[in-house]
Amino acid sequence: MSKLVSGLREAVQLCGLRDGMTISFHHHLRNGDFVLNMVCDELSDMGFKDLTINASAIHEGHGRLVEHLKSGVVTGIETNYMGSAVGRYISEGRLKKPVIFRTHGGRPSDIERGKSHIDVAFIAAPSSDCMGNCTGKFGPSACGSLGYAFADAEHADRVIIITDNLVPYPLAGFSISEVHADYVVSVDSIGDPAGIASSTTRMTRDPIALLIADYAAKVIRASGYLKDGFSFQTGAGGASLAAASFLKRLMQEQNIKGSYAMGGITGYIVDMLEAGCFETLADVQCFDLRAVESLNKNPRHREVTASHYASPTAKSSLVGGLDTVILGATEIDTQFNVNVHTDSRGYIMGGSGGHSDTAAGAKLAIIVAPLTRARLPLISDRVNCISTPGSTIDVLVTQFGIAVNPSGGDLALRLSEAGLPVRDIRDLKKTALEISGVPKPFAGGDREVARVLYRDGTQIDTIRNAAV
Repeated sequence: MSKLVSGLREAVQLCGLRDGMTISFHHHLRNGDFVLNMVCDELSDMGFKDLTINASAIHEGHGRLVEHLKSGVVTGIETNYMGSAVGRYISEGRLKKPVIFRTHGGRPSDIERGKSHIDVAFIAAPSSDCMGNCTGKFGPSACGSLGYAFADAEHADRVIIITDNLVPYPLAGFSISEVHADYVVSVDSIGDPAGIASSTTRMTRDPIALLIADYAAKVIRASGYLKDGFSFQTGAGGASLAAASFLKRLMQEQNIKGSYAMGGITGYIVDMLEAGCFETLADVQCFDLRAVESLNKNPRHREVTASHYASPTAKSSLVGGLDTVILGATEIDTQFNVNVHTDSRGYIMGGSGGHSDTAAGAKLAIIVAPLTRARLPLISDRVNCISTPGSTIDVLVTQFGIAVNPSGGDLALRLSEAGLPVRDIRDLKKTALEISGVPKPFAGGDREVARVLYRDGTQIDTIRNAAV
């Protein structure tokens, strides 16, 4: 008995894929992923048209997708994050249907509730047996956690497992079970695991970013949340990783034992686990190969689904017990609304991912960012796109000072008493303008190119075409 078929084309034919249907992908191989391009190329050769792609993220390595958008093979995109390679094309208003942006928690919620239907899911599996039991923990293309793929596997009408490491049945320690798999396809390579890590998932050496990181760690200490049982998530940007390093030092000095760290896991967080800072790691996505190795070997490093991570409609999720999260920002406004979708010219180059999920769940949500970038101010009166509402952000940390959301109770007083440079966010905005000058007003178009959905499925903002 076997679900193994001769190739991708046969699997697609057996699944009954038709024009106008929705196909899905996960992004755990990040910039090293070959599967999305491989599948779209095959579907183009087979003559398919008017397909919608629902992908947990679209990275720079998926730039070839633009050719399939131009040819009409793909006419719709739903995703949680989009890199600039495809984002620029979308921002120029060339796709007839607006992109649907969700969050990492909102996507599985909508899939599970039937609000986002998937006809055929393509699961990139670093190891699989002939029946579809699969995992990302080992194999030549090991990527670690497959957390974002579970909802696709469990709820799509048809599921195709694509692997480059076929192992004897039954695969021990599988992540996704054979009960969800329809067909298995063996290929030469599903991706390059070296592409999991990017330049942003490395510790910064920039002195300004290190100062910001030091401030962020001291904010956590002064907040009162840094105590035994502490739970934590940080982003994978350089300043965020540096903040985790400073936090590790504080936890060791004060002999604090945290409960869990969660989210996308890096080697720096693995170091904190191994140093005794946390009891366990809850991993929805590995951000580097050290995290992949840890997930495979350490039983206290656990794989979790995207629903368990952040779904607002799950019976419970990890974000609901989160004490502190450190996040980045492209832009923030005086109401603490954050933009991580577009750049200063309005071009799509990111997405919420778990940004707004963790900000909503955390008791203390901290934004770390330099006050100016490329002579552009971080703070505006109104961000070009609201990715995360200001009501869920507590603190902004910059090299020129720390702004506290007025809704934060006595937090500003706590930070001031700890000797931290607390400033009004409008005052920080004035400082930024003194450094950078007043930027030209954003001149966007009038065509809707994307709809930004909040984690509960409601539309929080609209992205319009950038000026070309």
